[in-house]
This record gives sequence, structure tokens and C-alpha cells, in this order.
Amino acid sequence: MKLTSRLLSVALAVALPMGLAQAADYTMRVSHQFPPSHPSAQRMEQFAKDVAQETSNKVEVQLFGAAQLYRPAQHHAAVAGGEIESALILSIQWGGSLPEIAVTQIPYLMSAPAQQKAFLGSKAAQLLDQKMLEKGVRNISWMVDTNDLMFTSSTQLLDEPSKFEGVKMRGLNRLFDAGLIAMGAVPVAMAGSEVYQALQTKVVDAAVTATKAAYSRKYYEVQQFGAASPIVLVYDNLVVNPAWWDGLPEDVRGGITRAADKAAQESIITDENINPEELAQLNQAGMQAVALSPQQIAAFKSAMQPAVLESFLNSTRGKGQELIDLIKAM
Repeated sequence: MKLTSRLLSVALAVALPMGLAQAADYTMRVSHQFPPSHPSAQRMEQFAKDVAQETSNKVEVQLFGAAQLYRPAQHHAAVAGGEIESALILSIQWGGSLPEIAVTQIPYLMSAPAQQKAFLGSKAAQLLDQKMLEKGVRNISWMVDTNDLMFTSSTQLLDEPSKFEGVKMRGLNRLFDAGLIAMGAVPVAMAGSEVYQALQTKVVDAAVTATKAAYSRKYYEVQQFGAASPIVLVYDNLVVNPAWWDGLPEDVRGGITRAADKAAQESIITDENINPEELAQLNQAGMQAVALSPQQIAAFKSAMQPAVLESFLNSTRGKGQELIDLIKAM
């Protein structure tokens, strides 16, 4: 009831400034966690415009960002339960409820631009779409959120697996951390908001984060070194309530689908390695930040991928092997 009341109050606030403007035939409320400056939030702003154009203004997309309606962990239940028509869910936030979707977090398995393109519409994507439908939501788009990670450190440049031995560092999640452990590191779980202080006070000496986050969270103030590569692939899944979706006319569904497909295509990261501008920002701020070379990437892949792959197969009770095979065949 509390969430429903909040939804109504925010929706009313959005609707009032519209005055006497003609209402659309259908409303698509989309909740997400991203602040206005985030690329995913900006992508959704364009998606809303594209939906209006593709449906001849039959659908009004109302965006509720920055977790103003629901916390990220609430999005799945809110859409499945029909409290809201749609939400943008980070693929890493499915956790144990859908372990197969963590396949994109296996180091260097599918983070390259060619693999991102091949995944869209693939049998692997369709299999995961079906898994989400079985969980009560229909996925209509795979939008790339990020494909890079950076190993930061206050003591040395972590540019080869042997340098991780005994390093106490903030990890990513249980699956990915299996790869860190395989290199001899000691990963520590903590929220992103806690990492800066932990690095500052030497609770941990190193961390794993996205390259952009290393700058926005000012890691350069407490970490001297950073080594980045396109190591994992994180998606934003645009999910909708199945009953609402099935109740739309075919032409309206088609218009929304075209807008969602456009957003997915435009989200593909074209850099084969790390965007040099992102590294330049960190270097100008005082960090020694580098992109790993192809040879170094090969070494990390060899050191990390087997352990993470084993963890993935264990978490999916072996059912993830079909997905792995489909991805390797793309």
C-alpha cells in the first residue's frame, strides 16, 4: 500500500503540468535506479521519445529514475505484480533468483563489441528471455550498461595475475570473486558506498570497479594505480508486465519493440579495449591508469575464467552449460 501510494503521488505530480494536453491511449511507467546524468537514464529519455514517434503518440512513457519509486531490489516484484508496467533491471541484480543470467559476468566470455552484437536476438538471449518470463516478467531489450572493470590499488599496478597473491581487495560478487581467489587475492564484500572509506583507511588495499566509477567516486584520491580491460558485460534489462504487454494492440507492441531495439543497438560499446578518454580523466587526476594489453588480457582470462566458469556451472546445477555452448557458437 505504501509503494502504491507513493506511485500515485509521483504519477500525479508528473501528470499535472500537462494541463489540458491530450492524453495518450496507453501509459508505460518505467522505474529505474539511475540518476539523470547516467548514460542509462539518458538512453531511457531517448527511448521515451522514440516510443512516442513509433506509436504515433499512442503511448506515453513516464520515467521514474533515481529509485524514486522502488529500490532496485523491488523492481522485479513490482513489475511481476502489476504495480507498474515496466522497469530497468541491471543484469547483476538478479542474484540467486536467476543464476543463469550471470553468464555475462564470466571474465572475457562476451564483452567484445562483436559478441555484444551477436548476442542480440541470439538463441542464448532467447533462452534467458524465457527464464525471465518464467519469473513473471517479459524482457524486451538487452541494453549494454558497461563492459569494463578496473583493478585499482594503492601499492602496485595490478597488471598481471601473479601480483594478486595475498591482496586484500573489495570484490564484485561471489561469482566473479572466484576468479580473484584463483589468483590468490582475498576479496571482501562491501557496498559501493563504503569502498572509498575502506580504501582510505586501508581496510582493503585494492578494489574492483567500473572505469567510470573509479573517476566519479574519486578513487584517484586513495588509489595510485588502475589497470582496466573489457572483462565482463553488464546489461540493463527492460522488463514489462506480461499481462499489460499482451493486452496492447499488435501495432503498439511493435512500436515499443522498435524503440527498444534501437536503444539496444545504440548501447553497444564500440571500443575494442578501454575508452582512452576515461583513462585520461583518471591520469589527469593523479592516478596511473592503463588499459591492459591483449597479452595481459590473455593471462587474466587464463587465470580467472576457469574458476568463474566452474562457479557458474555449480550455481546453475549444470544447467548453464547449454547457455555457455550457445554463446561460444555465436
